[in-house]
Amino acid sequence: MAATNINRVVLTGNLTRDPELRNTGGGTPVCSLRIATNTRRKDSSGNWVDKPNYFDVTVWGAQGENCATYLKKGRPVAIDGRLEWREWQDNQGNKRQSIEIVADSVQFLGSRDNPENGGTSRFTPESDVPADTADFETAPAGASSESGGSADDDIPF
Repeated sequence: MAATNINRVVLTGNLTRDPELRNTGGGTPVCSLRIATNTRRKDSSGNWVDKPNYFDVTVWGAQGENCATYLKKGRPVAIDGRLEWREWQDNQGNKRQSIEIVADSVQFLGSRDNPENGGTSRFTPESDVPADTADFETAPAGASSESGGSADDDIPF
């Protein structure tokens, strides 16, 4: 059996320009995005600095149309997709190549209604954990369940 290769990319970043929507000759919508992500590293003086990385992203079909309709420059997004390598010759006959991300899914992060950050807001993570964490406190040793038996009596094996 041949080994299976994995080609999977997951990124979060901000759009560096407005999405560009076009259609193939067959009428299939395709949207081009460019996102920036930051990598932290130390500079020569030992200070931490953000180094931006830029990625081209292609989104096909109805999802690409949605990106063109609802996304704007500066909007944070999460991309899940795969890398695709292309090679071609330019007009001068030089061999050119590029790597892009072909998105399987694009999640819109932040809020499109906030006028800051180009009509959007920075992504603010929200937790699914309730504010009252009393349910997660450990029971004191020897505590019994509501039925009066030990908690182990509820285990079906």
